[in-house]
Parts: sequence; structure tokens; C-alpha cells
Amino acid sequence: MTGSWRLLLHGPRDPWWNMAVDRAIQLARESNAVPPTIRLYGWTRPTVSLGKFQDAGSIDWEACSRYGLDVVRRFTGGRGVLHADEVTYSIVAGLADGVPAGTSASYRHLSAALVAAYRGLGVDATLTDRHRGSPDSAACYLHATRADLSLGESKLSGSAQTWVGSTVLQHGSFTLRRDTAREAEVFRLDDEARCALETTAITLEQAGATLPPVDRLPAVLAQSMAEGLAVHLQHGELTADELETADALYADVQVEAPAAS
Repeated sequence: MTGSWRLLLHGPRDPWWNMAVDRAIQLARESNAVPPTIRLYGWTRPTVSLGKFQDAGSIDWEACSRYGLDVVRRFTGGRGVLHADEVTYSIVAGLADGVPAGTSASYRHLSAALVAAYRGLGVDATLTDRHRGSPDSAACYLHATRADLSLGESKLSGSAQTWVGSTVLQHGSFTLRRDTAREAEVFRLDDEARCALETTAITLEQAGATLPPVDRLPAVLAQSMAEGLAVHLQHGELTADELETADALYADVQVEAPAAS
């Protein structure tokens, strides 16, 4: 895969904007209005993102309120993720950009960017070779699939995808550190599941990553991701049409707490 891709480095933004913008970029790329794009961003407040089809009742809303967490709906599938001390990435590209068709093939292809990013920080990440963990948990990091990255038997990163036509949106997290107790409450984990989260999911700090200053980390990750995909990145901005589309998508990423029974 070669060519020039757009790089968007966004600081902390509100969760609804983040999810709406990722989708807006995908729609713009599908119509060939913008180049393939790598975006790195943060969150104004810790946020729980739910997969597109995930039951809103699968999380503890009282715990979310107590911890001051926002809740947002992703356009991608998968389970819930608590976004806090992390850098979040999204990749938007299509068949015309060298991404192979199909979920498994495209995950393998795009994982080259993520493996390169982790290895650039001194972490020997590999694509997970088999499914493991709890497939029934509401928490993403308790279940590893062949779309995820691991360090040995520990899950480093989970990713989620959605396709529109010939264009894929994939996003996921580079997790710096994790508050396991808070995550366990939010996802209603019992003691056994909480212990599993502590022992089978690993952060960059726990993996012994060589981390640059936090304000430099997104740019460092972007450079390594570009090398992994063999593309050239050019700093860019969102277009006016992308911003307008994102505004129109806000309603689609809202999540209401289930009515009390």
C-alpha cells in the first residue's frame, strides 16, 4: 500500500463529536471527497463507548453517573470500552487504497499499522492468533479475537470496524493505564471477571513501553502507523462538508439510559 494519506491530530474532544466525525470521514472517503485518513484523538472526559448493537442495559448507569462518565454509541460493532488514559485512533480507507475486502483480511492488513506503532514504543505486539476470554462479557477487554493485538497471552488493544460500500472505518485504543476497579463496576464484572481483566489485559505502561511526552505521543504513533502501512502522511483538516455531516450524525451516537423497571 503506497500513496499519500491525510493525518488528523485532534486533542481531547467530546465523545459524540469523536464518533460522529469518524463516521463523517468514512462517508466522505466513500464518495472520494477526501483522501484515506488516519486520525488520532482523545476525550474531554472518561467515556464508555458501546458497540452499535450493544444493549444499553449491559452497563451500570449508576456507576457511570458516580464516576462522571459520558456514554456514547459507536457506528462500529463489538463490546463496551471505557476510554480514559489513552490515545484513540481511527483509520478510514477503502479497496482503492489497498485494503482487502472482508473483515478478517482487512483487520490483518490494517494491523500492520498497529503492530508498527507498538513496536515503535518498544512493545513486541502481535496479532492475536486465537479467540480467548469471555465472549459474553459487556467489556471489550475481557475477550480477545483475531482482530486484536496481544503481548504474549495479554490483550493490548481491541479494534472495531464498519464498512460503507468499499470503505472501512476501523478504530481502537492505545491504552496508557487502566482503572480496573472503575471498569469492573461499569461493566458489572464479578470478582472472577475483574481478576481476569487485571491479568489478561495489559496497558502500555505495564508492557514497559518507551513513551515520549504525552503531547508528542500521537505524532509518534502516527509516524509508526504510516511506516507500517507504507504510506506518506500529510497533515490536514476536516472539510466543511465533513463537519456538517458530523453535526447531522449527533443523534445517531446518543445513548439513553434504560428506563428503571
